Amino acid sequence: MIHSIKHSSATLPTSDLIRQRLVITQNPRFLSLPSLSKSVITTKKPLCISSIQRLGFSELSKSRKPIIQCKAAESDEPNSSVIDDQQTKSAAAQKMKISIYFATWWALNVVFNIYNKKVLNAFPFPWLTSTLSLAAGSAIMLISWVFRIAEAPKTDLEFWKTLVPVALAHTIGHVAATVSMSKVAVSFTHIIKSAEPAFSVLVSRFLLGETFPMPVYLSLVPIIGGCGLAALTELNFNMIGFMGAMISNLAFVFRNIFSKRGMKGKSVSGMNYYACLSILSLVILTPFAIAVEGPQMWAIGWENAIAQIGPNFVWWVAAQSVFYHLYNQVLSSEGHIERKDLDFIM
Repeated sequence: MIHSIKHSSATLPTSDLIRQRLVITQNPRFLSLPSLSKSVITTKKPLCISSIQRLGFSELSKSRKPIIQCKAAESDEPNSSVIDDQQTKSAAAQKMKISIYFATWWALNVVFNIYNKKVLNAFPFPWLTSTLSLAAGSAIMLISWVFRIAEAPKTDLEFWKTLVPVALAHTIGHVAATVSMSKVAVSFTHIIKSAEPAFSVLVSRFLLGETFPMPVYLSLVPIIGGCGLAALTELNFNMIGFMGAMISNLAFVFRNIFSKRGMKGKSVSGMNYYACLSILSLVILTPFAIAVEGPQMWAIGWENAIAQIGPNFVWWVAAQSVFYHLYNQVLSSEGHIERKDLDFIM
């Protein structure tokens, strides 16, 4: 509130008022009230300013801009609920993808077991049958690399040296499983092979010094008990078939250990890794298969199988060889599934 100004004698002349108004209008920054040298301030009546334009502030108010402007800005970071929703969808898609791969692996494995047993019943030479399985997979991958269907791996001598113990264990496990299926039912072989987790825990505990929680050890009791019960109640029990499955379990455990430790950090992985493993296993197995069975026995057995089954026997051999490679490659070719979760399921 600005108090009224009362002159003691008389009001300002009209000329003085016009001059003062011109000064304010021309330069609104220098705002001054009329001279108070001859005036006396009283508190009788308030001086009310009805409009700021009359004092010359209109241009000043228009030209001035706010010093600080407050505006609402959108956050650069997405909403947490959106992130959670995206992560949930991604996890669900990954689980679905893994489920499809496992289902495909299971279906191919079933087809392989059917044809493998049919071949072994007509042609009881498991060493040659195992060799043909590795040969088919090696041929498929070599053709894929030559025609650039798949990118060829970049390997060196150090890689192949590191792969030797893995391939040796893989060869032993593969041949032992085939020998087992040639002597007993496929179901019995797979029941014994289901004890592989128990072998993995025991080997890791006593040879590698790794310890596991008590629930892990307790979970092995029903596995071992079930395998023992199946062995005791098997009508067509055969010791060679039983020992073949047990050796296969032990060999695959060492294969997984060698693979995890020796191949860690190597540039070759997935589909090409298993292809290299098949090629090296084929090189290792071929001379042993020739020494154990021999071409003469193979020729006689082949003639007998063709005489009994007919030309379809050739397709059986081709099917069991190709499907063996496919069911092993399905999961190993998926880069988003870690090797520790697969361990080249046999």
